[in-house]
Amino acid sequence: MVLPAYNAELTLQQTYSEIPMDVVDEIILVDDNSHDRTVEVAKQLGIHHIIRHDENKGYGANQKSCYNKALELGADVVVMLHPDYQYTPKLIESMVYIVVNEVYPVVLGSRILGNGARKGGMPRYKYFFNRCLTFIQNMLMGQKLSEYHTGYRAFSAEVLRKVNYMADSDDFVFDNQMLAQIFYAGFEIAEVTCPTKYFPEASSINFRRSSKYGWGVLWTALQYRLQKWKLAHFAIFDER
Repeated sequence: MVLPAYNAELTLQQTYSEIPMDVVDEIILVDDNSHDRTVEVAKQLGIHHIIRHDENKGYGANQKSCYNKALELGADVVVMLHPDYQYTPKLIESMVYIVVNEVYPVVLGSRILGNGARKGGMPRYKYFFNRCLTFIQNMLMGQKLSEYHTGYRAFSAEVLRKVNYMADSDDFVFDNQMLAQIFYAGFEIAEVTCPTKYFPEASSINFRRSSKYGWGVLWTALQYRLQKWKLAHFAIFDER
């Protein structure tokens, strides 16, 4: 599994303690030039595969390093989990089971199914924009996901080898570009209900960054539709 980390010193140990080690063979942590002791804590926990960016490259770039390393190690299934303890690692076994048994090649941990987001303290404005963006994305992409914005995902290695995630943004819109690529490549995506927690130490982006992210999400969905209609061509949909 992979942990894209940035200033996760205060939550990494709690996240790590709930990872089911009987299911997870290797843990990869990529630190995006944190200003705290994230790397030191990771070493203390015994995480063997630690990559530290020499400069802050962005959330998307962090995931690129995560997936490249996982494929290099020969992973069959890759679970991506934010190490800020916003999502419970206790669902890893269920998510991996779905992928390993070839029920679905991709599984998302959804905060929206079962009202987990609001119960866990997701701010009202974030919930509102999550629902609005997801509605528009589903309309443009012809899908029915409950949300596109979760930081808890499981992929088969086949998916990671096929979609051109290296062409995606280094910023937060990376997540949505990757889902658009997965759908465009013909893969299906499953969702499982995931409780979530919002607290001061959990990572979050401010309103300005959220607005930029929102416009990027809409543009990605529009790109998908334009390419499907053969009205334009975008490199992110080229297979690797």
